[in-house]
Amino acid sequence: MHTVGHFINGQHVNDPNARTQPVFDPALGVATRQVALASTATVQSAIAAAEAAFPAWRETPPSKRARIMFRFKQLLEERAEQLCALITAEHGKVLSDALGELQRGIENVEFACYAPELLKGEHSKNVGPAIDSWSEFQPLGVVAGITPFNFPAMVPLWMWPLAVVCGNTFVLKPSEKTPSSTLFLVELAKEAGLPDGVLNIVNGDKEAVDALIDSPVVQAISFVGSTPIAESIYTRGCATGKRVQALGGAKNHAVVMPDADLDNAVSALMGAAYGSCGERCMAIPVVVAVGDAVGDALAERLAAALKQMKVGPGTEPGNDMGPLVTPAHFEKVKGYVDAGVAEGATLVVDGRQTRIASAPEGFFLGGCLFDHVKPGMTIYRDEIFGPVLSIVRVGSLDEAMALIDAHEYGNGTCLFTRDGEAARYFTDRIKVGMVGVNVPLPVPVSFHSFGGWKRSLFGDLSAYGPDGVRFYTRRKTITQRWPSSGVREKAVFTFPSNQ
Repeated sequence: MHTVGHFINGQHVNDPNARTQPVFDPALGVATRQVALASTATVQSAIAAAEAAFPAWRETPPSKRARIMFRFKQLLEERAEQLCALITAEHGKVLSDALGELQRGIENVEFACYAPELLKGEHSKNVGPAIDSWSEFQPLGVVAGITPFNFPAMVPLWMWPLAVVCGNTFVLKPSEKTPSSTLFLVELAKEAGLPDGVLNIVNGDKEAVDALIDSPVVQAISFVGSTPIAESIYTRGCATGKRVQALGGAKNHAVVMPDADLDNAVSALMGAAYGSCGERCMAIPVVVAVGDAVGDALAERLAAALKQMKVGPGTEPGNDMGPLVTPAHFEKVKGYVDAGVAEGATLVVDGRQTRIASAPEGFFLGGCLFDHVKPGMTIYRDEIFGPVLSIVRVGSLDEAMALIDAHEYGNGTCLFTRDGEAARYFTDRIKVGMVGVNVPLPVPVSFHSFGGWKRSLFGDLSAYGPDGVRFYTRRKTITQRWPSSGVREKAVFTFPSNQ
């Protein structure tokens, strides 16, 4: 069985004595390869390579760094089919969804190509007599990223392209569940001309994460994953003096008003709830129906739409939803459906008995739909990360907003309405970081920044975009004066000013 190893200082690294973990093809239901789990020593060697590469990379002009990103973008587009096949083989999402993930990642590479503009700083001449002042954005040094299984291409591309064009060197630890496509990205970066040691990859589990957090060389960590781990990494990283950006979990609500276009809302909700098998931090697992008439209509139309949704291997054309990523995750999500039934929610559509003739051993769970879900239920409270949609009924927009605001997560939300006043009221007052109006997945484009509120984000800065530049740089302000030659000046004891 092929072992997916590490990539350190421009070379593939494989330790025959390393611990390993199986990597599944979730459509087939079998392990097709294994991934090496990095030891602390392996992580330290990657950090050392990044540290050694930093001085020369720091001095590389931003325009030259950007040209490498341009070549990298071109390679991503040329090798898209191969890359998407790797994503689908290990995650299970349909190929069209993998291509959509890759495209959103490429958009962040495009933003990184603006490095000369992003890093040029500010300049003011004659802030005082013959005194000039300017600011610079200087790199931090060695930085690290820890990324999740659900977007093995896109989320790494949120992080390292921007970090390296800002002059940092990078150590990436992707999810051990979906390592191959992430490793392929790093290989393409080397082919594009990125110098050895600037970008390194270590596959691993908690031991690798702990080694990154504990390293005194690593200056910053960006993390995307579950809230308990995000909070732990944020707390530990800050305690060791690191800059930390930790994106956690979500429980995103879609509010449907009585005046909404229900046909369009249902179509949007189907993709938002069941696309990528619900394994998205921006998925919609809860729809809040304002009024029983809306709730009844949604339950009926969503149930009908689920009967038309095609479930099967991501490589088969025409399928809408693939399998869950691992057998353990399949059992976890199925357990949430069991809990919903036990706690009294109405299971309108039961996907637990889904069987795929062409892939009988795959980790397939059909789309599930609950109605009459209450806020105290487990399926309402927890992030399920699977194809499970819950309908909650309320009497007014204010009641819907109170429900959303009371939840511990504040990642994303959306409102379906034709009423501009209601939309403005909702977007202005809701306590959530990313908000859509008739847009179910309000993921910001690359030149804005991605991040939620409350327990969905730990840290002061969101991911990618303008906040990403701030996260991966330190501002330095220089004030400079060259007095006229031959002029002897007297000591000044008052506080300096520009007068």
